[in-house]
Amino acid sequence: MTSTLTGRTALVTGGGIGIGRGIAVALAEAGARVAVTYRTHAPDDALMAELRELSGAEPVAIALDATTETGVLAGVDILRTELGSIDILVNNIGGMIKRSPIREMSYELWNEVLAVNLDSMFLVTHHVLPILNANGRIINVASLAGRNGGHPGAVAYATSKAAIFGFTRGLSKELAGDGITVNALAPGFIEATPFHDTFTTPESKAATVASIPVGRAGTPADVATAAVWLASADTGFITGTVIDINGAQYFS
Repeated sequence: MTSTLTGRTALVTGGGIGIGRGIAVALAEAGARVAVTYRTHAPDDALMAELRELSGAEPVAIALDATTETGVLAGVDILRTELGSIDILVNNIGGMIKRSPIREMSYELWNEVLAVNLDSMFLVTHHVLPILNANGRIINVASLAGRNGGHPGAVAYATSKAAIFGFTRGLSKELAGDGITVNALAPGFIEATPFHDTFTTPESKAATVASIPVGRAGTPADVATAAVWLASADTGFITGTVIDINGAQYFS
C-alpha cells in the first residue's frame, strides 16, 4: 500500500481485534502512527510489533472503558501525553451484548447496548476533539444492521447503529469549517470478528454468505481499505457520507 498517511497520527478505538485491528494495521501500513484502545480485547504483542514495523513509529495501547466519561477522560490524558495531538479518529467500539426480542428486553440491556455503541462514540469524539488537528478525519464504524434492522433479537443494536448515521451527518456540518471530515462505514457480514463468533450460528453464517452476490463474506481488510481512503488528504470534500461494505448484499 502506498504510504499516504506518513507523518499522521491515528486513534482506533477497540483496535485490538476484528475490524478495529484490521483498520489499525492498514493505517500503519499507510504510514500513520497508531494508538489503539481496548477494554476486553487487549492488543497482543504480535499486533504491536506489526504496527511498529509497518509505520516505523512506536504504537500506543490504552485501556479504556468508553462508556464512562471518567474512563474516556483518563484515556485522552494518556493520548495527549503520548502523542500530543492526532489527525485521525476511528470510532470503532461497539457490540450487541446479547440478542433479545423487544418483548423480553430489559431497560437495563437497552441502555447498555446504546451506551456501548452510541454513548461511547459521543464521549470519545467530544473529548478527543480538542486534540484533533485541523483538517482531521473522523471515521465512525456503523453496521448494515442500521440499514436493515439486523437479525432477530438485534433491535437495540440496529437502533444504535442507525443513530450513528445521524451523528455522522450532523457532526460533519459542525466541523466542516475546521476542514475536519466525518464519515461512516456500514460493514455487512465480516468474518474473523468476535461479533459473529459470539452471536451468529454456523447455519446463519452459511445462509448469510450464500445471499451475498460477490460470493464470499467480507474481511476486516475490506473495511480497512475504505477507512484508509477516508483518512487520506484526498477526501477533503467527502463528508457526511456512509459507505456500505457488504458485497452487494444490500443497497441503501
